[in-house]
Amino acid sequence: MTLNQNPEQKARDHIDTRLNQAGWVVQSARKIDLNVGLGQAVREYQTDVGPADYVLFVDKKAVGVIEAKKADLGHKITEVEQQTEGYASARLKWISNTKPLPFLYESTGIITRFTDGRDPKPRSREVFNFHRPEMLKAWIAQDASLRQRLQHIPLLNPDHLTAHALHLRDCQETAIANLEISFREGRPRALIQMATGAGKTYTAITAMYRLLKYADARRILFLVDTRNLGEQAEQEMMSYVPLDDNRKFTEIYATQRLKSSYIPTNSVVCISTIQRLYSILKGSELDEATEQIHPAELMQAKASLPVVYNDKVPPEFFDFIFIDECHRSIYNLWQQVLDYFDASLIGLTATPDNRTYGFFNKNVVSEYSHEKAVADGVNVGNEVYLIETQITQQGAQIAAKQQVEKREKLTRKKRWEMQDEDETYSATQLDRSIVNPDQIRTVIRAFRDKWPEIFPGRREVPKTLIFAKTDSHADDIIQMVREEFAESNAFCKKLTYKIDEDLKSVLAQFRNDYMPRIAVTVDMIATGTDVKPLECLLFMRDVKSRNYFEQMKGRGTRTLDLDDLRKVTPSAVSAKTHYVIVDAIGVTRSLKTASQPLITQPGIPLKDLAMRVMMGATDEDTISSLAGRLARLNKQLDADDQRRIRDLAGMELTQLVGKLFAAIDVDNIEAKALQLSAQPIGTDPGDAKRELAQRQLVGEAARVLNGELVELIDSIRRDKEQTIDHGNLDELVRAGWDKDAASNAQALADEFAEYLRTHQDQITALTIFFSQPYRRRELSYVLIHQVLDKLKTDQPKLAPLRVWQAYQQLESRHSSAVPAPARAWGGNPVNELTALVALIRRVCGWDKTLTPFDDTVRRNFQSWIMQHHAGSGEKFNEEQMRWLHMIRDHVANSFHIDRDDLEMAPFDAQGGLGRMHQLFGAKMEPLLDELNEVLVG
Repeated sequence: MTLNQNPEQKARDHIDTRLNQAGWVVQSARKIDLNVGLGQAVREYQTDVGPADYVLFVDKKAVGVIEAKKADLGHKITEVEQQTEGYASARLKWISNTKPLPFLYESTGIITRFTDGRDPKPRSREVFNFHRPEMLKAWIAQDASLRQRLQHIPLLNPDHLTAHALHLRDCQETAIANLEISFREGRPRALIQMATGAGKTYTAITAMYRLLKYADARRILFLVDTRNLGEQAEQEMMSYVPLDDNRKFTEIYATQRLKSSYIPTNSVVCISTIQRLYSILKGSELDEATEQIHPAELMQAKASLPVVYNDKVPPEFFDFIFIDECHRSIYNLWQQVLDYFDASLIGLTATPDNRTYGFFNKNVVSEYSHEKAVADGVNVGNEVYLIETQITQQGAQIAAKQQVEKREKLTRKKRWEMQDEDETYSATQLDRSIVNPDQIRTVIRAFRDKWPEIFPGRREVPKTLIFAKTDSHADDIIQMVREEFAESNAFCKKLTYKIDEDLKSVLAQFRNDYMPRIAVTVDMIATGTDVKPLECLLFMRDVKSRNYFEQMKGRGTRTLDLDDLRKVTPSAVSAKTHYVIVDAIGVTRSLKTASQPLITQPGIPLKDLAMRVMMGATDEDTISSLAGRLARLNKQLDADDQRRIRDLAGMELTQLVGKLFAAIDVDNIEAKALQLSAQPIGTDPGDAKRELAQRQLVGEAARVLNGELVELIDSIRRDKEQTIDHGNLDELVRAGWDKDAASNAQALADEFAEYLRTHQDQITALTIFFSQPYRRRELSYVLIHQVLDKLKTDQPKLAPLRVWQAYQQLESRHSSAVPAPARAWGGNPVNELTALVALIRRVCGWDKTLTPFDDTVRRNFQSWIMQHHAGSGEKFNEEQMRWLHMIRDHVANSFHIDRDDLEMAPFDAQGGLGRMHQLFGAKMEPLLDELNEVLVG
């Protein structure tokens, strides 16, 4: 076929190519053959208003039209939509069509727009390529278009039930209802912002279930950016049971987490990383190591990774794409993976930034902040405890003319050498080029000594996650933790992608078992991973990204009830009420920047260059930079380093460098381009063939690169040695609550007191405490529980044990000169109810300081006994005293004692009501009344 020459004809060449890619047979109107293939695109087909550029036939029926325009009209392609509609409504020659053709396209061959005329309000949208004939056939067979079906999804809650009755939280009900309104309005993108721990994945699965059931969605993608998040989503789908069906979600709808390039045709829901989806579109296998790190952590190539048409996964493959953690890994070069698909996009994130809002067209269907989640009891809040040391803040100096230890980062092999000159190091060099073991020890020892103050009443260290700077730093921390806490290996474990132990097993132990108590990570569970029992985050690394810091803090926000918390932390006396950030590096005070794709080093590190090339970058700058870096590194390698690279790569590093340079050599590219175009030497193969040639040459050269080799090269590249500073001992400067923690504690105490005062006339127990103390003998377990139930319903963030800690902080500041054991607030409540009673007594003025209720009961009991035994009156005998002690202990836990209580434990084992009556006779009833009043007085 002779190539067309003018702009209009060139546009049609491009359109023909795109139609062929999508499975259409392009024909001339003079040579129509509707028996060739399923779909035909017939050029210059006659209508009663003139020839249409293309008429589309499927199964010998006309179904659509294409209006072709030259490339330089792409900026005003929408202006020709009326012209397309005219051809679609026209009478076609040789066909008795009475209705307008439903599928309308405008295309320059570079951009293509599509309108489904069956939609309630037909609106054009840009598509990557024409839809395949099979897709148009399936659409024609349906009674209504997808957007028409979305209009008829039943209301989520027509009977105005509580969200709980729908197995949802209020925020989840709001998000789903608003999302479905967005669907009905035909909005292509929507953003669900929901605080960490509020149930974004559950919300998404509920929305997906309704789309599949009520809108007959064909296929849905749940997109993640790490394999770990994909596994979590898969587990949640496997356990999800809808309200109107007793089967699990995965039993109703075929669900597949993609682990290879193969996508089962019967899959209705697919779970995939964006890395794997890109590799599928490219038609290449994926190194699984790339799924362990989210793409935003890698430097990005200047030239975008090419996404080309894939007939196995065409743009219409998914109807909806739910994007988890959409604030980080879908921008820049990765965005084109999403732009490829003709699907509605729904973003899920706790921490959107301006980029996120822009990508989703400011269509925010849910805004549920962390603060609101804490107020609703969906999340728990945090307090900040500071550990400051001299070297952490200021660094130190290593004096000259002394022997200093050097340690290889990778092998940890040690040697000693003379320090030539004085070397001053800053705090930012710590644990990278300089390691000061005593600085790490000082921080860990301070945490060891202070955690009982941070978590009063606990007998075991709360589940704690330590954020380290590097893997080497993490190893140093682990060794120091085990030493300082005098514990076994099981007590403290590393959680990174590089551990030798089974990662899933260690993570499951940290979640569900008593050991380990402490885990150390670099970034593996910084975001996205749930460990609900976590109550303490110890930061030994700084974070500059505001969004990343919020995500890291989100690991501690999950709520957990008392029974589940006690499974891993037996001494807990209440549900998880808050978590504590122990800031040992200044992370809560350092300047944070707006979120960008996470780049941990300035410039372009060697590892990132290699990863970019491994993931498909072929631009000259990236390839030459990588080859140059590797060539420089090769000069620094010893024989053992060269052997390790050779064993893994199957070639010398010099050979890899040569291949990379050869791949961007202009002569090699020209020769390859001529070969691809089957043209003789001396002709012009064209820029398109040259680009293809360079991609193929680089792809062949880079085939040796994989995650394991990149890690090895990077570990060798890093400075092989760290200086170990044994000469400077660190000194603890301060360990205490952050000043903001004090103001937060005061605000919480004030809010609690105001709540009690506001409800004192509405709740019987509060009425007695505030205005009718003479009725205190009437206080009972039931009455106190009414206060607790009301408080949990109205203000879940005012959990008694959290308010208790706030009062402790405030009163400790006012009484800092008094030794802790001498202060009344040094004890801890037995449970939530006793904490609540003590707090109420403090607020209404019965106690001047916060005092555990059981301490109050014991003190009052002792005073009462001493008064009773004073003088020459009748004394209680030994058995009577045993009974009185049992009564005292019962009141300390249940606030009140009745006759009926004497028939239950522990009284029943001693003879119950009958035995007490024998011991005290007619004085029994007055005695119980007196104790009910005196002990709680």
